[in-house]
Amino acid sequence: MFSFTETELIALVVSFVWPFVRISAMLLAAPIFGAGTVPVRIRLVFALVLALLIMPLLPEVPSVQPLSMEGLVVTVQQVLIGLTMGFIFQMVLSALTMAGESIALSMGLGYASMVDPAMGVQVPVVSQFFMIMGTLMFLAMNGHIALLDMLLQSFYLMPVGVEGLTRVDFWQVVSFGSTMYVGALLVGLPVVAAMLMVNLSMGVITRAAPQLNIFAVGFPMMIMLGFVLIMLNLPTLEPRIRDLAMAGFGLIQRILGG
Repeated sequence: MFSFTETELIALVVSFVWPFVRISAMLLAAPIFGAGTVPVRIRLVFALVLALLIMPLLPEVPSVQPLSMEGLVVTVQQVLIGLTMGFIFQMVLSALTMAGESIALSMGLGYASMVDPAMGVQVPVVSQFFMIMGTLMFLAMNGHIALLDMLLQSFYLMPVGVEGLTRVDFWQVVSFGSTMYVGALLVGLPVVAAMLMVNLSMGVITRAAPQLNIFAVGFPMMIMLGFVLIMLNLPTLEPRIRDLAMAGFGLIQRILGG
């Protein structure tokens, strides 16, 4: 017959609950794991299994009453840490969505939109294509495994406790938005610049031959050239995603104190 004292029982509970809270928050906000197509029950079961697997590997959890004010602060800190980690990688893949929107507008396909299953918002089909390609490349680079490994390391870099993320850490996350915009610019700039030259050439043709119906000729040509340019630009997509992912991992290590 097993017998536990109150202190031992509380230590056993908090050594599982607080890691489970951090893992659940990260899976909620992270790409792929937090997609709307993934059922909530599957996400919870996955978080439960991860918490049970890594619980023996974690450093000692502070003996804090989980229902006290100090325990509430610890719980909030675990939620913020998990959400921040997942949100950073959500920003990494959002750069591809932004690049797709700029390319779609330059091609004249800004009106062709569909619901993104990951975000649940209307995005152009070109953005959806870039998001699918980016997700597949992220999986091919074992980014999901690296993300789970970073989650395990976070318990050593920033152990469970009252101390957690600070105002400076949140400001670094906000500043990472500039990296997201730069990444989107680097992905979409070749196609957008080429489509700008196509638009300029269409303007010259219209000026030289006003009787030519430029909408009947130029619009299909712009769409066709846009798809050709996207195909030619695909080999440069993989290094851009790798650079953005490495920047995201580096930011997580910095805010966790690694």
